[in-house]
Amino acid sequence: MNLYRLLQKRTANGHPVRVGLIGAGKFGSMFLSQVPTTPGLEVACIADLSPDRAREACRRVGWTEDRIAATRFVDDAAAMIASPDVEVVVEATGHAPAGLFHARRAIREGKHIVMVNVEADVLAGPLLAREAEAAGVVYSLAYGDQPALICELVDWARSCGFPIIAAGKGTKYMPEYHASTPETVWGYYGLTPEQAKIGGMNPQMFNSFLDGTKSGIEMAAVANASGLTPAPGGLVFPPVGTHEMAEMLRPGNAGTLHHAGQVEVISSVHRDGSPVVNDLRWGVFVVFEAPNDYAQRCFQEYGVVTDSSGRVSALYRPFHLIGLELNVSILSAALRKEATGAPTGFRGDVVSTAKRDLRAGEVLDGEGGACVWGKLMTAADSLRHGGLPIGLANRVPLVRDVAAGQPVTWHDVRIDTADEAYKYRRAMEAAFPAG
Repeated sequence: MNLYRLLQKRTANGHPVRVGLIGAGKFGSMFLSQVPTTPGLEVACIADLSPDRAREACRRVGWTEDRIAATRFVDDAAAMIASPDVEVVVEATGHAPAGLFHARRAIREGKHIVMVNVEADVLAGPLLAREAEAAGVVYSLAYGDQPALICELVDWARSCGFPIIAAGKGTKYMPEYHASTPETVWGYYGLTPEQAKIGGMNPQMFNSFLDGTKSGIEMAAVANASGLTPAPGGLVFPPVGTHEMAEMLRPGNAGTLHHAGQVEVISSVHRDGSPVVNDLRWGVFVVFEAPNDYAQRCFQEYGVVTDSSGRVSALYRPFHLIGLELNVSILSAALRKEATGAPTGFRGDVVSTAKRDLRAGEVLDGEGGACVWGKLMTAADSLRHGGLPIGLANRVPLVRDVAAGQPVTWHDVRIDTADEAYKYRRAMEAAFPAG
C-alpha cells in the first residue's frame, strides 16, 4: 500500500528507479506511456531490434523530444543489461528463447528482472526464479498482465485465511478456435484483413490469443507461481458469468471443476455462440470458501454473494490494464525487493498440440501459427508424454506424422540439442520434479 510513498522518498534522495526495457511493442509502449507521469521512475535505455521503431513508439505514446533525446536506444540487449545505470530490466519481447537469454543475463549482472515474456516464464521460469533468489535479485511476473493479477487475488484470499477453490481469468472461447490459423483469425474477430492491417495487428500474435495457447500459457504461469494446479484434461473453458461463479466453479457441480485448487479460464460465450450474461472476458477471479460457520454467517451479514450453500464466494476484477500497470512490478522489485508473482515449482506446462494432421517434413511455425496450439497440461502429464513445449515449437521440423489433436513430442521433431534454450529447459525439468 505504500509503493508511491517509497518512490517519493527515493526521488527526494535523488536516486530514481532506472529501467532498461527490452522490446517496445504494444506492452512496452503501454508501459512507456506512464513514465512521464511517474516522477522518480526513469527509462535509462530501450533495446529493440529497430531502435528507430522504438523512438517512434515513444513519440506515439506522448514522450517529448527532450525525453527521447535523454534516453539511449540500442539494438544490443545484452549490453544494455550490463549498463550500470539500469536497476530493473523489463523483458517484453514475447520470444521464449530470447527471454531466457535476457533473464539469465540480468540475473548474472545483479539486476532485477520483470518478465512480461510469459512464454519464457512457462518454458523455464522455476529455474530462473531459483537462480535469481540465489543471486539476491527479484524475478517477477508482470503486474497488469493477468497471471500477476490472479496471483494477487490468490494471495489476498490465502492471507485472509480462505481456502482457494479456483482462480483464473475470462476469455472468448469456442472449440473451433483451436484450429484457427493466421489466415482465418480475423474472421473470428469480426475484422477484415485490411482493417487488421490498418490497426497494426499481427495475425499470428492475435491468433495465439484466440486458439487457446495464450490462455494455457497464462494458467501454467499461475499454477507454477501459486501452487494451484490444472485439471488433468487441461482447460475446460466453461461459460460462466460473474453472478454464477460461486455456484458453478466448484468440484462436483455438473463437472465444472475437477478439483479444488484448480486454475481455469471461463468463456464469455456459450457453445452456441450466444453471449454469457455478466461475462468476465477481460477480467480475473478467485473462488474461495468460508473456513468455518462464523465466517459463513459474516458472509451473510455483509452481503457477500455466495453459492446456494452460503459458504463459497468469488472475488473478481473486471478488466486488466496490461502495460499501463507495469510500474507496480518495477517499483515492487526495486523498492520492496518483492515479486508480483514468481514461480515456485513446476506444476503446469503448455504442450504443442496438432491443429490438423501434420506430416513428417513439415516445419512447425510456433505459437499462434498454422500447425500447433498450446494445450495446458499438468507438468507430470507433460513429462510422461514427452511433450514439446510450445515455447520451443518454432522453426522445428517434424520427423514423424502427428494426428490432429495429439500432442507433439520430443521424438516427433528434430531439435538442436546444443541450443541454449533447449538445454536450459531440460535443466529446469531435472531441477524441478513435476508437482
